[in-house]
Amino acid sequence: MDTIVVRPRHRPEAARALVCLGFCGGGAGPYLGWADVVPQDVSLAAICYPGREGRFTEAFATDWDELAEDATAAVLAAADRPYVLFGHSMGGWMAFDVASRLERHGGRPPEALVISSTNAPSGGLRPRDMFPAQEETDERLLHWMSVNGLLPAHVLDDPDLSEMAVELMRADIKVRDSFRHRAGTRARVPLQVLTGAADDVIEPEATERWRELAEGAFRHDRLPGGHFYTPDVWARLPAFMAPFAGDPPGV
Repeated sequence: MDTIVVRPRHRPEAARALVCLGFCGGGAGPYLGWADVVPQDVSLAAICYPGREGRFTEAFATDWDELAEDATAAVLAAADRPYVLFGHSMGGWMAFDVASRLERHGGRPPEALVISSTNAPSGGLRPRDMFPAQEETDERLLHWMSVNGLLPAHVLDDPDLSEMAVELMRADIKVRDSFRHRAGTRARVPLQVLTGAADDVIEPEATERWRELAEGAFRHDRLPGGHFYTPDVWARLPAFMAPFAGDPPGV
């Protein structure tokens, strides 16, 4: 079993793939249910970062560049067919960065980028992007993850699992806070941005900032709910992704 490129229902005959990059404190798990949502001709692949799930014995990445290089190699391994690259929250910056790294290194680029619940990276780290913060107590981090981070109830009910969840979140916060936008980096494939209508993390000018980074087709869709939308929307999020919905990419 591949512990880096996780395919819950591998479809070797699929024409395309949806490759997903994780959010701060998350792993491949929150994406696996989408295997029942993507079209039949699409194979779902969720990238597992070091230090979690099947890579639990590996050390966490120590900074953004280390994690981005790991993620780039993983996406290359998953790119055995045309694919759409998706990232949520911190994963949105990661998807944008990985696409740029693939271009610079001559790797297979995605057909499209779908960025979810993420401010444009060109403005740099802002206070609203640095939440939850490293200085938060364990209790506040657990509360944030239970409300906003899709943390399962069984983790909250287990002190050992809760401790590991906090350790993972702190490691990812450290990585997130070391992110720096590379000047001139742009999306050279169709770009779709998804945001929650009630997400106060997203700045008002996010749409225009993202549009400025798009060299090709661009669209922005606002969905119900907050940072992780509503549970119903999250459960079927691929249905809102333009490459799988049959919608025009926008301009």
